[in-house]
Amino acid sequence: MIELTGIERDFAVGDETVHALSQVSLSLPDGDYVSVMGPSGSGKSTLLNVLGLLDRPNAGSYRLDGVETTDLPEERRAALRRNHIGFVFQAFHLVPRLSAADNIGLPMVLAGVAPDARKARVHEVLESLDLLDRAHHRPDQLSGGQRQRVAIGRAIVMQPGVLLADEPTGNLDQHAGGEVVGLLERLNDAGITLIVVTHDPVIGRRARRRIRMVDGQIESDKSGDAHT
Repeated sequence: MIELTGIERDFAVGDETVHALSQVSLSLPDGDYVSVMGPSGSGKSTLLNVLGLLDRPNAGSYRLDGVETTDLPEERRAALRRNHIGFVFQAFHLVPRLSAADNIGLPMVLAGVAPDARKARVHEVLESLDLLDRAHHRPDQLSGGQRQRVAIGRAIVMQPGVLLADEPTGNLDQHAGGEVVGLLERLNDAGITLIVVTHDPVIGRRARRRIRMVDGQIESDKSGDAHT
């Protein structure tokens, strides 16, 4: 369960203060599927960074699974992020020298998971993403769609409850993008909370809940029939 109340996020730009988020309040139950849309500069990515504990708000409350996160020390925030939140970005952010399997397993290495358990979990993720035959390929040996699937694998290998996707199809052609969206939706069907920032109205409309942001505020928050 995600609960935001009165979130404010300001940035100093020269002598001016930019209000990236202003009085944002939002409640997302477990398993929700939400798209976040709006013009450039509307606060979409800032909201995602706050939700992902990558950025700390200036004011307001953010409770994740009942834990108030805004005043937690960074070490505790990092642990919550590692164990509860997965990230998928437009630019993949894979380590070039590592294989697909090693990229997927990297969060488990950083978390100190034992090699045998790590190997078994990575194999399970590779199989679920139809990537077993690409396990030992480096990113430069993979297509864009395959690289994004590896990035998704890395995001879910720690079995988070929340998956944050920032323009996940932005670098993909229509076919590969459709495959990635389908994969994300299958993960949501399995119970993960999915929050997708997108400029693509077709992708945005697939979500069961559609949020539009303007000038750092939630302009609309609509629910309706979508992905089935």
